[in-house]
Amino acid sequence: MSSASSASVYDLIVIGSGPAGQRAAIYGAKLGKRVALVEMREVVGGACINTGTIPSKTMREAVLHLSGYNYRSIYGMNYRVKERITMADLAFRVQHVIKTEIDVTEAQLSRNNIEMFTGVASFEDPTHLRVTNSRGSNVYEAKNIIIATGTKPASSAKVPINGNTIINSDLVLDLKQLPKTMIVVGGGVIGVEYTCMFAALGVRVTLIERRPRLLEFADQEIVEALSYHLRDSRVTMRLNEEVESVEENEDGTVTANLESRKKVQGDALLYAVGRQGNVDELELKNIGVESDERGRIPVDKDYRTKCPTVFAVGDVIGFPSLASVSMEQGRIAGARAFGDETILSNPSFYPYGIWTIPEISFLGKTEEQLTEEDVPYEVGVAYYREIARGQIRGDTTGRLKLIFHRENKSILGVHIIGEGASELLHIGQAVMALGGNVDYFVDTVFNYPTLAECYKVAAFNGLNRLRRND
Repeated sequence: MSSASSASVYDLIVIGSGPAGQRAAIYGAKLGKRVALVEMREVVGGACINTGTIPSKTMREAVLHLSGYNYRSIYGMNYRVKERITMADLAFRVQHVIKTEIDVTEAQLSRNNIEMFTGVASFEDPTHLRVTNSRGSNVYEAKNIIIATGTKPASSAKVPINGNTIINSDLVLDLKQLPKTMIVVGGGVIGVEYTCMFAALGVRVTLIERRPRLLEFADQEIVEALSYHLRDSRVTMRLNEEVESVEENEDGTVTANLESRKKVQGDALLYAVGRQGNVDELELKNIGVESDERGRIPVDKDYRTKCPTVFAVGDVIGFPSLASVSMEQGRIAGARAFGDETILSNPSFYPYGIWTIPEISFLGKTEEQLTEEDVPYEVGVAYYREIARGQIRGDTTGRLKLIFHRENKSILGVHIIGEGASELLHIGQAVMALGGNVDYFVDTVFNYPTLAECYKVAAFNGLNRLRRND
């Protein structure tokens, strides 16, 4: 075993170069510390840039552009920018964006003098990491270590992934051609996002979900609106159904056998039921840390594990598994590792973005949560079809929902479905974080015509309801 000399001790080593790992490493470097980053891939960026967030959102943008989806309400249902869209068309745009993002990330790490090691990291003890690659292995010493290894698609013995007709979310762009029919197993964020994309391309999708509704953590009214759009896009939803087995047929198609004895057939099947933490090679037992059955590592409020010198951040610690939140977790862990308590972050103001078609974004409480907590609330709604900008953009199906306290009128939640939702949400986020109430939106002048006007319309709508009910 080779080991690092005391002269080469790092103040911080970060395992994983995704959003969480990048921010943790950069924050440590900004404090003037000696920082190294270990990445098992030959390229930086983790799953976020290479197989997850960036590829899927870029593919969505390509789908919307090439299919002309956003303008069909104006130019007719047959409107398309490109008549025959291929998987190569989608992959072209994705690869362009991935390359740019990798270049940007590498430049950031280099600019901050962060040393890069390529290989698989494993713990020797709480302050020593072995990094193994095709050229051998080395052991490095660090005063603090941050685990940011992310996740991979979960697998099931019932679903034999073949990389051709039966795929997971990492393999979507490996499809040789656009299928005419597709089965998506899993009604969580990833499954529903890809369902929307393929449906927008004219693929007949059957979505199978074992729970009674999609996206259970989101507001029920918003999810119902999304479900309506899915059905309108000829998506068949099989809720309360579980897959018993999947088989490849001689003609190249795939059959999903359900526990209810139904059979669903398609040209391809996407298995998108959860993700698994990348912890198998870490040798966590050597530092007295255990992960759960999903590979999630337990941490405290400062993202410290049971081992005092080791932190964990990002998707590997579980919900909410959002790139934006992972970045903040990495920043906080980087600060706490060096005793910096000045960074304070309020998770109740973290936004959620789901890039379905149309997209969904929200923060704060849902109606269901507030009802359960016996909080007196009122709701105001604005529909894109009532807003000039909605008509101009051709999106007449979106809506913005404001939930506020009946007595002090403080904003309790903002829930949006419609194109631009994830950007529009940040106005509500700022007002909530700064302690504003619903009167702010009534008294503020917004640019015209913009979707931001939805806040004013929703505020008036909610206050009018409040007056009628008093």
